[in-house]
Order: sequence, then C-alpha cells, then structure tokens
Amino acid sequence: MTLCYSNTLFVTAFILGCTAQDTVIQSKPFMTAYEDGTATLDCTYKATSTQYPNLLWYQQKTNGFPKYMLIRLSGSSSSDEEFKDRFNANLNTSTLTVPLTIKNVRVSDSAVYYCALKPTVTETHSTLRQ
Repeated sequence: MTLCYSNTLFVTAFILGCTAQDTVIQSKPFMTAYEDGTATLDCTYKATSTQYPNLLWYQQKTNGFPKYMLIRLSGSSSSDEEFKDRFNANLNTSTLTVPLTIKNVRVSDSAVYYCALKPTVTETHSTLRQ
C-alpha cells in the first residue's frame, strides 16, 4: 500500500530556549497545510535579559541537520538566500511574537521548524590564560 501526501504539508514545531528566563513557545506542535497555500507557524518569546531580542528560525528535514533560515532583530532582518522568496517572519515586540509564514507551500517544505531566541550580547568578559 502506497500513501501519497502530494497535497499536504506536515509541519512539526519544536522549542529552543536560551535560559530559564528567556524562552520561546511554539503553541502548535503539529500542522497540516495544503500545497500552494499559505502556512503560518506561531512563535511567542519571553526575553528578560534584553529588550532587543534576536529571533531565529531553522528548518530540519528528515535525517538532516537544522538549517538556518532567517533572523529577525528589532529594526532589521536577514534571511538565507534559499528562504528569501517564500519564507517570512515579522518580529512584533509589542505582542512578543515572530510567526513564520510560508507562501506557496510545497510538499518539499515538510520539516521540523525551530524558533530560537538568542539574546543580544551587551558585554563580554574574557581572560586569556596560558
């Protein structure tokens, strides 16, 4: 028996956090979308250590490693070339969200999508020892 998923996108979301105070929450651990449609993956964050967070999205295909997709910072953004056309995320610092939107969904978009929070480093301390 052969199963065909040509019209369905299965998306699984996992949570990555930085510290006990800094967290991200992806409320829907599983999502189905239709080919050529639009899918939106939610991500809410809490960053107590900074008011200017760095929010990142990663995609992990079956048997692969997480692949950097994009980063959203307060006031700027950057995306990997592969994800510029159909993948977008808008950082909303009032609602503390950074949802990922996938346009013209393809079966090949089936993957695990990670939302990650990386606080801005404001100070670095280091000591060189020999």
